[in-house]
Amino acid sequence: MKPPVNDDYASDDDLLSVLRLIAERAGKVVLGYYAEGDEIAVRDKADESPVTDADVACEEFILDALAKLTPDVPVVSEESFSNGIEPKIGPHDLFWLVDPLDGTKEFISRNGEFTVNIALIQDGRPIAGVVHAPALAMTWAGSEAKATFSQTDQPPMPIAVREVPEEGLTVVASRRHGDGGEIDDYLAGFTVSQTLAAGSSVKFCLIASGRADLYPRFGPTMEWDTAAGQAVLEAAGGRVETLDGERLAYGKPGWRNPHFVAFGGK
Repeated sequence: MKPPVNDDYASDDDLLSVLRLIAERAGKVVLGYYAEGDEIAVRDKADESPVTDADVACEEFILDALAKLTPDVPVVSEESFSNGIEPKIGPHDLFWLVDPLDGTKEFISRNGEFTVNIALIQDGRPIAGVVHAPALAMTWAGSEAKATFSQTDQPPMPIAVREVPEEGLTVVASRRHGDGGEIDDYLAGFTVSQTLAAGSSVKFCLIASGRADLYPRFGPTMEWDTAAGQAVLEAAGGRVETLDGERLAYGKPGWRNPHFVAFGGK
C-alpha cells in the first residue's frame, strides 16, 4: 500500500492502529447517546432514511480526526453528503469513505448491531478499513497486508476466511432489508446449511472471521455502507463482486452500489 499519511504512519500496522483508535473513540461518542432509557431523537433525511444526533456527533469527531491525520486527503461521509457536501474525486484519487453510524435502525432499536465505518480508497478500491461495533466492543480492521479482530482491552488477532464446510454455506443476510425472491433464485445454485441475520457491516466481518461464507446483497447500498467491510474482507482473503463478476469499485457517480455478492473461501 502506498503510504497515505506522514512518516509517523507509513506502515500498514501503524495506519490500522490509528484507524482503530479513531473508530473506537468515535464509538464512545455514539455510546454516549445509546444509554438504556435515554430517548433517541430521530429525524428523517431527504431520502427518508433516519438520522440521529449520534450520527452527526460521531461524524464530526471522525472528520476532525481525519483532518489532523491526513489534512490533504478528502473525505466523503454520509451525513455531510446528505447536506450537500461532496468533494470532487478523480478516478485514481486517494480519499476516505466514512459511515459514522452504519445501521442507524439497529442503533434506534438497541440491538447492538451498528458500526462505525472508516475506509481509505485509492484507484477505486478500498486499501484499508476499520469496522467498529461500539455496543459489542468489537473491532475489525484490514489493509492489503492483513485483517485483524480485537475486543476491548485485548490485542488484535489475525483473522481469515474459511474454506466452505462440506455441509454447505452459511449465508449472512441483512436483518432489515429484504431483497425479495432474487436472493432465493441466486442461492438455488448453492448448497446452503444455514442463514444468519445481521445488521450493518457486521455481515462482511462475519465472513472475514470465518463464521459465514456468503453475503448476497440485491438491495440498495451506498459506497460508505460497504467500503470498510470490503477492506476487511479482502484483507482476510475474501472478495466482493458485482453480479457481472467485477470487483466492487468506489468513486462511482452518485456513490451508489450495484447489486453485489461478498464471498469467503472457495
